[in-house]
Parts: sequence; structure tokens; C-alpha cells
Amino acid sequence: MSSTPQIRPQHVNKGAVSRRTVLKAGATLLLSVLAPVRAYAAQILAVRVWPAEDYTRVTLENDAALKATHFIVKDPERMVVDIEGLELNPTLKSLVAKIQSNDPYIKQVRVGQNRPNVVRLVFDLKEEIKPQVFTLAPAGNYKHRLIFDLYPVKAADPIAAMIEKGDWSGDGKTPPSSAAAAGSAPKGDMPPLKPGEAQAAAQAPQTPQAQLEALKPDTKADPRAELKNELKTAEAQTRAAEKVDKNGKLVRMLTVVLDPGHGGEDPGASGKNGSREKDIVLSIAKRLKARIEEFPNMRVMLTRDGDYFVPLGTRVEKARKVQADLFVSIHADAFVQPTARGSSVFVLSEKGASSTAARWLADKENLADTIGGVNVKTQDRQLASVLLDLSTTAQINDSLRLGKSVLGEIGGINRLHKGSVEQAGFAVLKAPDIPSILIETAFISNPEEEAKLLDDGYQNQLADAIVKGIRRYFAKNPPLAKNRLT
Repeated sequence: MSSTPQIRPQHVNKGAVSRRTVLKAGATLLLSVLAPVRAYAAQILAVRVWPAEDYTRVTLENDAALKATHFIVKDPERMVVDIEGLELNPTLKSLVAKIQSNDPYIKQVRVGQNRPNVVRLVFDLKEEIKPQVFTLAPAGNYKHRLIFDLYPVKAADPIAAMIEKGDWSGDGKTPPSSAAAAGSAPKGDMPPLKPGEAQAAAQAPQTPQAQLEALKPDTKADPRAELKNELKTAEAQTRAAEKVDKNGKLVRMLTVVLDPGHGGEDPGASGKNGSREKDIVLSIAKRLKARIEEFPNMRVMLTRDGDYFVPLGTRVEKARKVQADLFVSIHADAFVQPTARGSSVFVLSEKGASSTAARWLADKENLADTIGGVNVKTQDRQLASVLLDLSTTAQINDSLRLGKSVLGEIGGINRLHKGSVEQAGFAVLKAPDIPSILIETAFISNPEEEAKLLDDGYQNQLADAIVKGIRRYFAKNPPLAKNRLT
């Protein structure tokens, strides 16, 4: 009988297995590192161009932050931009077709893949420029943005530009097209001047008080007792002032700055039917400008006259450069509930908002620079705080008077959201020496009021109401002499 074979267990060298495992893992890792990996390239999502006399802006919106370098080439003038981490795609190529022939600064743009992951843009320019190239972090509905702002080397004089664009006459006579000088009703059923007022308006030169006489509202057109009493007081003040300057020879121009909110990259609020606040308020501002300039010795400057963005501080600066007598910012409100409705007028507050709603609205409007896009490297970060510190009680009181006058007129054509002028810390109202108001014309988020805002007739009525409010304010508050007559 054979014996049972014995099975002997073999000894396994654990150290050898461990070394083999490590070597295999190391080889795999080395191959993965040495293998070619295609670098991720950012994607251009949209390109936009905003041409304007102030400056032209080109925006590249992308899904990641981009790094760009730029330099200027002379004879002829060109700006060359190299963008890293980018591959040419159809969206970026579409920039070529977006340059308009009437662009003040860009003749054309050429786009090409300069080298792997680097796209080159060459802007052929119409004149010498001062470029600003900067990036913006995601804000609102926008992703990352790369911004090219092309400014003229010598900015236009704001007063000269206002004179060139204005339809007004400094000799005390209204333009030939003006219906006001003839005593007939201007567009929008504006109440006619009295015969005596029309005759006074045609005489030149006028004293400032004679101009104010022509600015007095028609008492028959507004029988409200409170405003009639205010008018009597204004007439007495005007007569008293006339005794001082009977021999005045220089005409005192009244300068009103109208500020259509938002613009360009910043659309503002939007309505259910797709309307945009920036378009509506610009239309209203242009109608208002035409009506104001129908009156003798009144002129208007728009902070923007097209679809482009103007930073909040720049809007204030523009008004101060032309020594404005009034600043009127025009907006269309929006709220989360579509039932909100009514018009409102706001002025600055140094001590906090007059209501929670006013504070919420001011915070929302003050985000315009974030949405519209401001180059923080060139923006004076102390500007807003300095202007607020300089704002005087007298300026705010004058603004309240102006606001009350305008709100009373607007109340005749639309429901008021609140029956009194509200106050909050609106950055755009912080000019220390200019009575300033912000008008929320209606709620664009309310379908019924959105339809009103899109209606030419309502826009005309609104412009007429604001003009009447401004005239009432000037009749009661004769403007002081400026340091420089402009």
C-alpha cells in the first residue's frame, strides 16, 4: 500500500510582490504623464459691440477667465490684442460682421489663430485712441467678460457737444419748429403759453426773471388748489427778483441733464413681453428733451443718447461739467410680484432710506456698475463716498421741492406708487450742488403698465407732465447766477 503524498506549502516572498506592484504602478503613472493631453480652451459664448461718441466697447463673453495683452501700432493706427487660452470659433469670428460703418473709432477688426491657444485680434482704427482692457467676473446673467473700451485721446467738450446736439436758442427765441413760441400747443397736448408769455418769450435779450415769467404754468390747465397756491407764491417771488436785475443784459441759460438709466451691457429691468428698461427710458428721455428745448433759454444734455453703458459716477460728473441746474434720472421699476404698479419719485437721503422698498430699489439701481461693467482700476473708489459727504442739506431740500413738483404732475396721468417723494442712497443722485431726482415712470414688470410704457401716447403724456413739473419748480425757485455763464 502506497503512502499518501505530502503537500508542502511554498513560501511567498511578500517583499518581491510589493516591489513588483510598485514598479507596475509607477510605469503606468509615467506613461500617463508623458502621454499628450489636449489643453482645455475657453469657449467664447457671445460677442457684443457698443459704439458711441463717448467710447466704443467690445465685449467677449466666455465660460472662463481670459488673459489678454495688447499694444498699439502706428501708421496706420491699430490696436493688437492677443488672448491666451483660446481657440478660434464661429462666435468669435462673428465679431468681424458686428463692426458698424458709423462706429466712431473702429474701422474694421481682423480675427485669427496667432499660435496654438492664442487668438489675435487686430482693430483697424479711425483715429488715435486710449484703450482700456480689463476683465469682469460673472454678474447677473453674464459669465466671464473680457472688455475692450476704446476712448478718444481728447474727449469732446461736454458744453460744445450739448450746443451741437441741442435744438434750442440762446437769444431768448425758441426754434422755428417750436409750437410754444407761437402760443400753440406743443406735441403731446402741452398747454399753450399765455399770449403775454409768448410775446415775452419772443423778446431778446431777456433777464433771468423774464425767462421765469415765460416758464410759469398755465393755471387753467391745473385747477388743483395746492399747486395754485404755490404758483401765487412763485409769482410774488419772481416779481421781487425782477426788481434786482432789470438792467441784466446776459441771458441765463437753464441747463437740465436727463439721465436715461442703464444702457449697453446693462439692460435694466425687463417686461413679460420682452421690453427692456434701457430702451424705454431712452425713448422717454428723448421726447422730454425735445419738449424742454421748445421753451426759451432752456437746454438739455443727455448722459447717454444711444445704447451704451455710462457708469453711475460718470453720469454725475457729466452733469457737473455742464454746471447743470437740474438732474433728472429716468427709470422703469420692476418687482418680483407683477401686481406692483404706480409711478414714484426719489431723492437722495443722507440718513437712510425712507422705506424698506426705497432701500431695496436703491440697492438694485446701484448694481448698475456691476452689471454694466466698470474698470475698477480707473474708477475712483472714493468718488461715491466723497460726493455723499459733500451733499448738503440745501441740495436735498431743493431736490425734494423739485420731486414734489414733478410727482404732482405725474399723478395726473398715472397712479402713484406712493403719494410722497421717497428718499434713499441712490449713487446717481449724489451730485453735491445739483438738485437731483430719480423718476420710476411705471412698473415694467406689471403687464398693464408695460403696455403703457411701450405706448407713444403715454410716453408723450409722461414727458409733458415732467416738463410742467420742472417749469413749476423753476418758477418757484429762480436759479442762482453761476460762477461762469455758459
